[in-house]
Amino acid sequence: MLNDPNAFSRRALLRHGLLMASTSLLLPSFLERSAFAMAHPHLSSIPGVPDERILVVLQLSGGNDGLNTIIPTFAPEYYKSRPAIAIQERDALRIQRSDGLALHPALAGLNDLYNDGLLGIVQGVGYPNPNRSHFKSMDIWQTADTSATGNGWLGRYLDSECCGFGKGESGTVEANASQSAGPPSISIGRSAPLALDGSKIKPVAFESAQLFRWSVQDSDKDLSQAYDTLNRRGIDAAGQQRDTNADFLLRTALDAQVSSDLIRKAVAKRPQTAFPQNELGNQLAMVSSMIGAGLKTRVYYVSHGSFDTHSGQGGPHGRHAQLLRAFADGVKAFWQEMKAQGNDQRVLMMSFSEFGRRVGQNASQGTDHGTAAPMFLMGPNAKPGVLSPHPSLRDLEDGDLKFNTDFRGVYASILEDWLKADSDKVLEGRFKPLKVVKP
Repeated sequence: MLNDPNAFSRRALLRHGLLMASTSLLLPSFLERSAFAMAHPHLSSIPGVPDERILVVLQLSGGNDGLNTIIPTFAPEYYKSRPAIAIQERDALRIQRSDGLALHPALAGLNDLYNDGLLGIVQGVGYPNPNRSHFKSMDIWQTADTSATGNGWLGRYLDSECCGFGKGESGTVEANASQSAGPPSISIGRSAPLALDGSKIKPVAFESAQLFRWSVQDSDKDLSQAYDTLNRRGIDAAGQQRDTNADFLLRTALDAQVSSDLIRKAVAKRPQTAFPQNELGNQLAMVSSMIGAGLKTRVYYVSHGSFDTHSGQGGPHGRHAQLLRAFADGVKAFWQEMKAQGNDQRVLMMSFSEFGRRVGQNASQGTDHGTAAPMFLMGPNAKPGVLSPHPSLRDLEDGDLKFNTDFRGVYASILEDWLKADSDKVLEGRFKPLKVVKP
């Protein structure tokens, strides 16, 4: 059936069962050659863009309490505002080469990364006129637009790789609209975040590699032969690809099948490192296996939470501590695995939350939605240390911290200095890069 030029029509595609076992995937995730590109290095980006570089995004969902993550032991206002949940200085992990800052005691794994020069801490991150709605604020972070509209910022980056916003070796923008679509981003979860949604390149999302499977009749036929037949039939006299509707559907089906096979085989190869046996540990283990298998994916996305600690947040041993420990232990295992693979120099990790919490604790011994929060950059190429000042606990706005670092400046540095993309084009505006990547 796969080699029959008349075999596929839109109706036949549905009738013959191009079925996904995972409900988290939709057909647009595999448009054209984007999925097939995961395995094909010749489907490259525009000149000068480093194909070998990978960005892993770790989202701390629900609004992580930054004040109990990066603890301002220097500030009496912190302890006065949080009599029941403040982390005492004697319990905290002092941050080396900082002035009165410490990490939550559950962040021992993160502290190890910091001491090894693999962690950069950006404090007081936010945006003008902050929104305290989980959904609205997350959309703002994911679109890099305070109106929370448009495609995701990483989706626009991946679009730019096939549509001409990247930078060449000389640093100038090189446009080449004829470039093939690059590999899609991969998100571990039930659905892909808005951040990965582009107008041309759509993300792949799945919870379990075993569920990530497409079922096509006669799928045991030789896929390479089917591709050869399809490609010969689709090339016109000028050497351009001209798919018919049937060819498009067949190509989509083949791309999806090849990609699902590649991902399942990659994840089946267990990492060398023992990851924590929890949801985040499993997500990071899958990402590390895909990186180790050599997939051409440039952006991976995982999430952890919920950090919405309105009540019973606890001090050194409460719910917040459990979440932070899973975060720190997971990322430490991930970087141990990257080093064991020899891939650590290829990867940069960024972690963020949609907002922080209010300075004062509430009546339920928790914290309510706030504003500014810390971000983390991890890896050998992350600029190490504390990269921005802690926001003032004396100069507040309606009981909230005032942000001192626009998150889009962090994005701009990642785009410019790590991914070698034109941040003005991708972010659709000019934001001064905060140097978070080593020169």
